[in-house]
Amino acid sequence: MKKEDKILRILERESDGMTITELVKKSKLSRSTVRTSLAKFDGGGKVVIRKIGMAKVYVLKKEGK
Repeated sequence: MKKEDKILRILERESDGMTITELVKKSKLSRSTVRTSLAKFDGGGKVVIRKIGMAKVYVLKKEGK
């Protein structure tokens, strides 16, 4: 399984979204890999970024929105 697919599957299961730190722990990938993948998803319109205080929470964008 590709690293990006792994991150997408984790985000699919977490409807409330996740921070980079949470994704690193669940995926067992490096912070750099997770951050790069999230930047690609953001650029491709696959995720929505919500700021909660100092944290950024990444939520998978629903199809059709």
